[in-house]
Order: sequence, then C-alpha cells, then structure tokens
Amino acid sequence: MAKVEVRGLSERDARLIIAARALRTLGYGCTSVLLAAMLTEDGDAAWQTGLLLAAASAGSVLSSLLLGLFADHWGRRRALIVCGCLMAIAGVVFAFSESYPALVAAAFVGTISPSTNDNTPFSGVEQSILAQICEPSQLTRMFTRYNVTALAAGALGGLVASALGLQNTYEPGDAAFALYALLAASTVVLFLRLSPAVEAPPRPADEAKSTTTARLPRPVRRLAGLFAVDAFAGGLAVQAVLAWWFAHRYGATTAQLGLVFFAANLLPALAQLAAPKLAARRGLLAAMLVPHFASNLVLACVPFAPNLGGAVALLLLRQTLSKIDVPARQAFTAAVVHPSDRTAAASMTSVARSIAVSISPIAATALLTGPLGLAGAPLLLGAALAIGYDITVWRTYRSSPLSG
Repeated sequence: MAKVEVRGLSERDARLIIAARALRTLGYGCTSVLLAAMLTEDGDAAWQTGLLLAAASAGSVLSSLLLGLFADHWGRRRALIVCGCLMAIAGVVFAFSESYPALVAAAFVGTISPSTNDNTPFSGVEQSILAQICEPSQLTRMFTRYNVTALAAGALGGLVASALGLQNTYEPGDAAFALYALLAASTVVLFLRLSPAVEAPPRPADEAKSTTTARLPRPVRRLAGLFAVDAFAGGLAVQAVLAWWFAHRYGATTAQLGLVFFAANLLPALAQLAAPKLAARRGLLAAMLVPHFASNLVLACVPFAPNLGGAVALLLLRQTLSKIDVPARQAFTAAVVHPSDRTAAASMTSVARSIAVSISPIAATALLTGPLGLAGAPLLLGAALAIGYDITVWRTYRSSPLSG
C-alpha cells in the first residue's frame, strides 16, 4: 500500500493506533468463534447468549456516547487507556468465571464483541485521530490501512481459535479469553506511548459554547440512522451467529469453523486494498455501495447451499466483498463535518451502529430457534435489510459532491 501523507501527528502515533486496533481485533476474531460454544458448555441457554451479546453491545453504546461527547475534553489518550483497561478486566472475568451475572457485567463494561467488527468506544476516538493526521485526499487510503490491518488480525484470530479447538489441555473458550486479556493489556501499553499531539485542538470560544449534538450536520444525523439499519442487518449474520448456524445446519466442527473464519476475515482484508482506487475512480458513494450491495446478494444465497462446502464458498465470496465499503464510509463521514466535530461524528455514527447491533443478537437468536433457524432466517433478513440500506443511501446522496 502506498504511503499515506501525514500532517500534525507523527507517523509513529498512526502506527500505534493501527497496531492497537489490530491487537484488539485479533482478540475479537478468536473469542467470537468460541463464545457461543463456551456459554453452551457452561449450561447457558440460547436466549442467555443473545442477552449477553446484547449487554455487550449496549455497553459499547453507552461508552461510545460518552466518548463522543467528552473524549476531546477528557483527553483522547486517557479515554483510550481507560477503555483498554476495562477490556482487559472483561477478558479475565470471562477466562476464570462461569457466573452468568458476572459475565453479563463484564460484557457490558469490557467491549466483548460477537464479531471482528469494531463498533466499540475505541473506534470513534481513533478515527478522529487518524483523520487529523492526513490530507483530505488521503482519508480513504489512511482508513484502508487502519481497517486492512485489523481484518488481517481478525483472520489470524480465527486461526488461533481453530488451534485452541484442537488442543485438550485447556478449555478453548477460557484460553481464548485469557489471550484476549493479554492483548487488551498490550493495547494499553501502546496507548500510553501516544504523544500529546493526539489530543484535540482547542476550540474557538464561540464553538465551545454550543452542544455537540446541535452542531452535528443534518447529513451526519441522517447517515447515523441509515448506518443503524445497516448495522442491524449485519448483526443478524455476525461471526458468533454464523458459527452457531454452520455447526447446527452442516455439523461444522470448532476446528473447521476456525479455519473458515480465518479465511473469512483474511479475504476482505486483501479485497479492501482496492477501496482507495475504487473511491478515486468512482467516488466515495459508489465505493460504499456497489460492493456492499453485491455482498448481500451473495449472503442471501448462503442458506440455499446444499452442503457445507457450498455454503462456505458463498460465505467467503460474501466476505470478500463485504468490507470494501468501510474506508469509504469512514472517509465520507469525516469529509462532511468540520474537523473539530470528527470525534463526535465518528462516535455518534458508531453509537447508532452499536444500538442497532445491541438488538441484533436477540433477534438473531430468536430466529435461530426451530425450522426458521436451520433455514437461515437471520441471514436472509439481514441481506434484505442491507440491500434496502444500499438503495436508500444511493437515492439520498447521489447528488452529493462527494458521490463522484
């Protein structure tokens, strides 16, 4: 990937931010494959798994909201360090406790994720920092670098989960969350090394008096609502749900699932390298919507696969296309707001996505019961909603200067 032209902050700060997200996503990629099986072995019912995932998403919503409103005032570096510490504590609780109330509490405060998607309080602050360091024309390239590294790490997490499933010394889920705690502690070390330049520039006095919500532009508020629909749709087919469905529909083993999700996270990492070129040629809007639309058409075909091999092949094609839109979406959001509003804008759109994702696990687990579950109802509904999102965003923003 071509070098991104940076300004203000050092390249070292950018590398620390990107490395921290990669470590975090490695943990998500490993634990999300094993989480549902771990809870089932502990005697928890399917609805309890859904409730725990919903609690995790709700905690991310609250944290993202607080950081979106106050991280620039509290200090971006301090906010990231606190979130990293909470993530490490959650990993320890999941590794060593089988108490369901304790797990729910840890999930709420510790950014436990059912997939490698990073709808967490970290993301809004990190995206604001990265947008601050590069030229506007380089935003898509910077966010591609940020996301591709994370996707590759998430793919490696799936491979680690597969290896843990093959060993008999430790319970795989417990070992995965012990690793998760260590990775979270490592991100804290990285955040401690960030320079003071990562902090938000001072606001003019007249700007500081107005509230963040009032100053968010109308396009961002509208996008936040649309992003929520897309996130709800994606939450119906997150990695934890897919792992359960493949195991029950086709009898996939833990080792097989680990390998599948290794590939399912690695392929979009490679495909996302095309995002800057696609955005440069076709505009941010086309880079957001065209691959996303195609990926959901493929997702709708997965439940009709006659066997595990066919379903995996369709899933991998879907995954290859599914993340190309992410850098363009992040660049689009950063480009339509004033630089001083980027933390709030990135966090508020992340909040909208997190709220939707907090509902998705309950809906998905309800749809997984009985014949509807084996028929792939969550996947079909998710694909239909995501396609509706694509059509609506195109009709709403096709005349925007950023669309071409």
